[in-house]
Amino acid sequence: MGWETVTGTIAAEFSDLGDAEQLTRTLLRLAVAVVLGGCIGFQRERHGHEAGTRTHMLVCAGSALFVLLPQQLQMSDDAVSRVLQGLLAGIGFLCAGAILKRPQEEHVRGLTTSAGIWMTAAIGTAAGLGREGTAVVSALLLLFVLALEKPLKRVLGPRGHRRISRRPERPKQPGSADPTDRANF
Repeated sequence: MGWETVTGTIAAEFSDLGDAEQLTRTLLRLAVAVVLGGCIGFQRERHGHEAGTRTHMLVCAGSALFVLLPQQLQMSDDAVSRVLQGLLAGIGFLCAGAILKRPQEEHVRGLTTSAGIWMTAAIGTAAGLGREGTAVVSALLLLFVLALEKPLKRVLGPRGHRRISRRPERPKQPGSADPTDRANF
C-alpha cells in the first residue's frame, strides 16, 4: 500500500467539500446556527436556566447539519421530509426531558426551556436549509419573547394570571343586604 493510495483515499473522503463554494456554504450555515444557538443559550444561562449556551449551540448546529446533509446528497423532497420528521421526534424527546412535574409543586417546570430548545432546533433547521435571514429574524423574535418573561411575571404574577388586589372585606352588619349578593335583589 503506497502513500498515494492513502492520500487519495483521504482526499476522496473529504470530496464533499471539494470546491470553495460548497465549503463556504457549509461553513456559513453551520456558523450561523452555532452563533444563533449560542446567543439564545447565553440568554437562558444568564438567567439561571438549566439548558444553557452549549445545549442550545449543539441543538441549533445539529439541526442545521441534519438538513444540510440531505441537501448535499441531493436527496428527494420526500427524503428531506422524513429527515425533518425524525429531527422533530428527536427534539421532542430531548424537550420532554426538560419538563418536570414535582409532586410537592402545583405547576409544571421546564415548559419555557423545552419550547426554547424546540425553537432553537427550528432556527438551526432554517440556517441549514440556507434560510439564514429567516433564522436570524426568528432568533431575534425568540430573544424578544424571552426578554419579556420577567416583566410579564411582574405584571401577571408567577403563574401567568393577572394579580387582582382584593379589598379587605368589611364586616357585615346584622340586617343589612349585601350589594354583591344578587339573591337579595
